[in-house]
Amino acid sequence: MQIAWIVGLPFLAAPVGYLIGSKNEKLRDALAVLVSAAVLLIALTLPGTLPSFRVEGVFAYGLGFTTDGFRAVYACVTAVMWLGTSLFSLEYFREERKGLNRYWFFVLLTLGATEGVMLSADLMTTFVFFEILSFTSFTWVIHEETPEAVRAGYTYLFIAVIGGLVLFMGLLLLRHTAGTLAFAELREAAAAASSKGELLAAGLCILFGFGCKAGMFPVHIWLPKAHPVAPSPASALLSGILTKVGIYGILMTTMEALAGNRIYGLTVLLLGTVTMVLGAVLGVFSVNLKRTLACSSMSQVGFILVGTGMYALLTAANEAEGAETALAGTMLHMVNHSLIKLVLFMAAGVVVMRLHTLTLDGIRGWGRNKTALKIAFALGALGISGVPLFNGYISKTLLHEGIVEGAHALADISGLLHAVEWIFLISGGMTFCYMLKLFLCIFVEENADAALQKTYDADRSAMNGVSTAAICGSSVFMILLGQPYVMTRLAAFMTGNEEILRFRAFTLENLKGGAISLLIGGALYLFFVRKVLIWNGSYVNLWPEGLDLEDRVYRPLLTEVLPGFFGTVLSVLGENRVLRPLAKAAVFLGTFAGRLLSDSLDGVIWLLRKTVVSEKKRKDYRDEDAGFWWIIREGTAKETDLLTQNFSFALLMTCVGLLLVFGALVLMSVLHIDLFH
Repeated sequence: MQIAWIVGLPFLAAPVGYLIGSKNEKLRDALAVLVSAAVLLIALTLPGTLPSFRVEGVFAYGLGFTTDGFRAVYACVTAVMWLGTSLFSLEYFREERKGLNRYWFFVLLTLGATEGVMLSADLMTTFVFFEILSFTSFTWVIHEETPEAVRAGYTYLFIAVIGGLVLFMGLLLLRHTAGTLAFAELREAAAAASSKGELLAAGLCILFGFGCKAGMFPVHIWLPKAHPVAPSPASALLSGILTKVGIYGILMTTMEALAGNRIYGLTVLLLGTVTMVLGAVLGVFSVNLKRTLACSSMSQVGFILVGTGMYALLTAANEAEGAETALAGTMLHMVNHSLIKLVLFMAAGVVVMRLHTLTLDGIRGWGRNKTALKIAFALGALGISGVPLFNGYISKTLLHEGIVEGAHALADISGLLHAVEWIFLISGGMTFCYMLKLFLCIFVEENADAALQKTYDADRSAMNGVSTAAICGSSVFMILLGQPYVMTRLAAFMTGNEEILRFRAFTLENLKGGAISLLIGGALYLFFVRKVLIWNGSYVNLWPEGLDLEDRVYRPLLTEVLPGFFGTVLSVLGENRVLRPLAKAAVFLGTFAGRLLSDSLDGVIWLLRKTVVSEKKRKDYRDEDAGFWWIIREGTAKETDLLTQNFSFALLMTCVGLLLVFGALVLMSVLHIDLFH
């Protein structure tokens, strides 16, 4: 029953907290913290047991949950992340009241959905909770309701919806090919599948779908844009946990269905390599604190995907020892990155909370006398940079070792793997470079404005006691998980392979790999950041705007290329005497249906705005002498115009999306329709 409480408690508490919040905000906040703490306490009981839990009779195949070493650890990591950010949120939102009831409501819903993914026993359960958190976490991105937040929020939602659709297609194909989606049965079923081509196609669809949430290239575009506009506690969760939800889906699919598929392994490896180096490059060029950390998250996701790809390739080559090394590095780096970004984004939140700016020139020199925050940020920076004795070193060393073993075992692609190894080391160096840039900028350098620097130095306060405990307490993990004794046992527990206990992280060869990355990073900072990216004492952004995939490729594709293509098709059909009437009829019916749907939604939106999602009252602007239908039409139009400029529209569209997804699944269950066959 532990799993039932871990997943269900946040869902039960969310509406209760919303109702309480309308009367007592402090009690609502306390409830959110208590629920996060309760989930953590229950999750801590999982490692000693192997419980399973199933809800039958819903979504055709039911919802299944289970736990093992990896799931138990990530259930605990998720709860730690939520408790830390919830405590920090108490101070972060101290001066803000707008939308907090909504914020906490979706924070709790997302906690339950995330735990549902991490403890899922089959891919259908993973998909259901994956889709829930896609919609609920969208509200974090759009929380501030600024034009930038709205645009980033809809980019995030668009990628999530497209990813969900492709993921569902992949699950349909996998179920058809293997006959099951249960993790416990999938490995044998996939091995016995008659069509390896269909299995690969399913795997690629699933990779794309989960990759959208993970921030994998080329569907990473939401990640660098969502983090700067989201509240910092939400950014910590988006980066530390929600990207890992995508990684979890990719990793479990790889382990249970496609580990022996060489083409799939190469695909994951190459996409991971591009994601790794591109995120690092963007981080070096960035002049925005949270954007730099967001690009860093993209890069670290690439590191994890490289490990996943190497695991698949080495498994296909029957190199069990190398495969286990790569798998251990992948799982450990997932844990490390989650906890590191918890610290770094909360530290960034303190800066935002005090200065209300994210530009490096604006925050330069602010933290010179903020000792506790300086130490916490330094520990996070050392961990993510892979410095020995800090947590990122051992996981990155295991990943590097997996690449090296692959280069020795896979002779036909050894050249490619040697290239990947150097890209890996250079990307690690760039990680050290941009983290060094951030630390020195905030905590060592002086601001170009001498008067502003005096103001910064005079203000020695940074955060209250609760925030200090949340940030500094979380930073202890950077040291604790940097110890080989702890990390090897954690890896053995998650992978179920005790051979990893013999791994020696501090050999001369392993230290050499870490030293190469650090030297590359130091050189990049001295000769590129200091000499090229700083002009006249100010940080400058030299990244070409024309390289923005969303603005240069995806949006033009949807707004210009595809409409132009369909316009051409219709014009060709219109020239054919036989097909012309059919084309006209199709255009008429499509236009009529679209207009009917649009007008119907306008009426629903107007009604909801007057009742459930009303945000503020407006004066009655109706003309008393006007006719009834004029009043309805004009009233609906004006209310809808107002609605589309604020959060209610986004909230309604989120609910519509949820209803569509779950309506289809419920209908499938009620009618006993098996869509997988």
